[in-house]
Amino acid sequence: METTYKSAGVNIQAGDETVERIKSHAKSTFNKNVLSGIGHFGAFYQVDLSKWKNPVLVSSVDGVGTKLKIAFMMDKHDTVGQDLVNHCVNDIAVCGAEPQYFMDYLAFGKLFPDKAEQIIKGFSIACRENNVALIGGETAEMPGLYDENEYDISGTIVGIVERDKVIDGKDVQSGDVLIGFKSNGLHTNGYSLARKVLLEKFSLNDKPAEIELPLGEELLKVHRSYLKLIAALKEKISVKAFSHITGGGIIGNTKRVVPKNLSIKIDWKAWKLPGIFELIQKTGSISDDEIREVFNIGIGLIAVVDKNDVEKVLYESSAAGEEGIIIGNVF
Repeated sequence: METTYKSAGVNIQAGDETVERIKSHAKSTFNKNVLSGIGHFGAFYQVDLSKWKNPVLVSSVDGVGTKLKIAFMMDKHDTVGQDLVNHCVNDIAVCGAEPQYFMDYLAFGKLFPDKAEQIIKGFSIACRENNVALIGGETAEMPGLYDENEYDISGTIVGIVERDKVIDGKDVQSGDVLIGFKSNGLHTNGYSLARKVLLEKFSLNDKPAEIELPLGEELLKVHRSYLKLIAALKEKISVKAFSHITGGGIIGNTKRVVPKNLSIKIDWKAWKLPGIFELIQKTGSISDDEIREVFNIGIGLIAVVDKNDVEKVLYESSAAGEEGIIIGNVF
């Protein structure tokens, strides 16, 4: 019997079909700055330098982690791509950057074109919502490295900020106030602990009293993008720092944008713990310290502002459709 690449587990035809399927999704995100179509060895993006005086490129790369395990179990693949784009967008938006383009990497145990298309569809939805161009990526079939029904994804985003408008926390000082904005669930962090705790007791179809949706749907809620809120606030207010609350929790992430000689005090009773976190904590007998370190526990973004700007931040965030919550201060 002749040995072929296909018999070794790699289907070139499936790869070609995938490329054809995803072209329309990617092109739906293109703008006038995108010079290349899908299929070149590199993707081309022309920056309109007339818009910028002293532009700085800001980049970030990330993945979705073991949230993918829930997508596999639910056989639902059109939301994890949105998670990834929004996570990456937030990571550079908190630095003051305007996202420009996004690139993805997909690695499959076995490439199913319909599954790949759903993931890319998710990328394209979030890219359009964030005004980001999906200009290229890589799709790999890697039998023996991944189970044939599993995959991994990562993404890279590139944005631009004026050098004098970088938001880096250098002006944060004692007395500044932390204003938090709500998450809609776990976003993309803490899933290894959440799965260990919850799936030993519940199925993904169960709907415990603490949550409104079946558990699987609750766990696949899309990681929020805070780009529009950040843009609205920084246009009207001199925000000293933003913190995107991911792995490491509120303290771990906010410390990154506060000078080392200062500390953070959080009023943990300033907001109600969302039901999904109540469920995780109760089911796993998890301590307050542990859940606060692993999860966002309901706060996905924090703005650090001068105490004299607090009311204006609350007003502007409300005008943008967001509820700002005073959750602590710097000292």
